[in-house]
Amino acid sequence: MVSGTVGRGTALGAVLLALLAVPAQAGTAAAADLPAPDDAGLQAVLHTALSQGAPGAMVRVDDNGTIHQLSEGVADRATGRAITTTDRFRVGSVTKSFSAVVLLQLVDEGKLDLDASVNTYLPGLLPDDRITVRQVMSHRSGLYDYTNDMFAQTVPGFESVRNKVFSYQDLITLSLKHGVTNAPGAAYSYSNTNFVVAGMLIEKLTGHSVATEYQNRIFTPLNLTDTFYVHPDTVIPGTHANGYLTPDEAGGALVDSTEQTVSWAQSAGAVISSTQDLDTFFSALMSGQLMSAAQLAQMQQWTTVNSTQGYGLGLRRRDLSCGISVYGHTGTVQGYYTYAFASKDGKRSVTALANTSNNVNVLNTMARTLESAFCGKPTTAKLRSATSSATTVERHEDIAPGIARD
Repeated sequence: MVSGTVGRGTALGAVLLALLAVPAQAGTAAAADLPAPDDAGLQAVLHTALSQGAPGAMVRVDDNGTIHQLSEGVADRATGRAITTTDRFRVGSVTKSFSAVVLLQLVDEGKLDLDASVNTYLPGLLPDDRITVRQVMSHRSGLYDYTNDMFAQTVPGFESVRNKVFSYQDLITLSLKHGVTNAPGAAYSYSNTNFVVAGMLIEKLTGHSVATEYQNRIFTPLNLTDTFYVHPDTVIPGTHANGYLTPDEAGGALVDSTEQTVSWAQSAGAVISSTQDLDTFFSALMSGQLMSAAQLAQMQQWTTVNSTQGYGLGLRRRDLSCGISVYGHTGTVQGYYTYAFASKDGKRSVTALANTSNNVNVLNTMARTLESAFCGKPTTAKLRSATSSATTVERHEDIAPGIARD
């Protein structure tokens, strides 16, 4: 169950060949200056992910119109159907980038001030009037992430919320049972609570649901026909990859986690999409199609996460071993790991998906798709590896980020 195609605009059905390339050095290199994607390297990443427990894995690279598509394993363990890059899936925290785009469009429209208190727009919501919209969008608010409690035990936690429907206020209340983790603006601390607040801001300022705003502002203009916000419905529309959640207990059977409300996340993680649509979205974002240049610059005001990563406003920056920086978001929702990133100019984008989660080995392996997609084939002079300085080992996911996954 291994497949790979490459073509101009659409896959032509030819088996992918490894392409020779010289790594670029400038962090802001345009797609034209990047080495060709290393297709053999991409396939090796997928193969490794399966050996580590992922039922299936896939990756799609849009190299300025030349499409590379690779997949391995199954979308459905019960039927054995092979996974393909056209399968839809839950994107998890990649949703945060969609929410951030809507908020920054509202800034462009004069309806939102990034440096105003959240309580200006949602009076009395938060315990500190100093918490600003910018701090919420950059995970510097200090708001505790309620998912640390909800998913401290992975499978029992999931089963307890699989079919629940929460209000935004329910989730905020769960967070506020704890004190803030830091003073407003003092430190980066990833928290899903921040993008629950983002959803509340969207609905308050527009008078519409986040589903309507995503559709009208992003899905329809970009013709994202595989992208949906179905909350609180539990079914992924159309052909999709099933998600499989790994239990905390070693050797435990994978749990099919495909159907759920994702009400525990909503505007922080409930979007459904495909590799093509996410490539299109991040290409459009980075090329300036979704907001003014001024707001795109605000989105890329980076807070340091670690030596190779920064976080802007609903946007991640990852610095690769070849000196290239890429921009997008990671996503974890039960049964799915997503990496979706683009070059600075948006002309090369990659989306990779493994249909499992709570598996730190697969999480780290799938990050290597970025190296092969943007840095090209390793050369003798500069071999890359999973232990390079640009490949920070991940021990935490986008859900329950306070729980180390070892």
